[in-house]
Order: sequence, then C-alpha cells, then structure tokens
Amino acid sequence: MEPTIEQLKAFFDFCVRASNLLRDISLVRYDERTARVVILISESIEVEILGNGEVLIR
Repeated sequence: MEPTIEQLKAFFDFCVRASNLLRDISLVRYDERTARVVILISESIEVEILGNGEVLIR
C-alpha cells in the first residue's frame, strides 16, 4: 500500500507549517494497518493523516 495523493498533499502542507513554527519533526511513518500517515512533532504532538487527507492532531 502507498499513501493517497490527498495524504501526500496534507503531509507536505502540515510539515511546511510545522517547520515555519520552528518545530522539530521527530518521526514520520506510513501505517499500513490503518492506511494513515503518522507524524510525531517535538516528541509530544501526534498527527495522523487519514486517506482522504483529513488531519487529526492529538
């Protein structure tokens, strides 16, 4: 499986915004079980990007 175009666009947009805020992006992973892109920012902010490009921040 591979990320969808919507996930890739949302990933790029989110990473640009996070770096503009001078936040470290610690980890990026594509979870094949859930088909989600997972991003860990500064060891405390977890972001998931769903298949439709929707961004969930935890």
